[in-house]
Amino acid sequence: MRIVFLFLTATGLGLLAGCAAPPGPNEVAFPSPGPRGGVCNAQPAQAVIGKQGTASVVEQARVLSGAAMARVLRQGQAVTLEFNAERLNLIVDAQGRITAVRCG
Repeated sequence: MRIVFLFLTATGLGLLAGCAAPPGPNEVAFPSPGPRGGVCNAQPAQAVIGKQGTASVVEQARVLSGAAMARVLRQGQAVTLEFNAERLNLIVDAQGRITAVRCG
């Protein structure tokens, strides 16, 4: 009985060890955003203020700003407070119309 227990324990540990392979030498913990964009500049994206916050308008604003990513926020919505220089924030009102454009 003890041999069976030891065998099953060793087999289980071997299987778990296979799942925990170390990262390769070229892997990084936080990958770069890639070729989509870079540092945000909200000024050119001000052109979308007053428009509906549709997916195509959000993408248009992201491209205009040069940001790597964009997010839509409702007024008063709880958000994370970390500053991200590569992110465009589009603030929309209750009707979904863009009222402000900011980086961060």
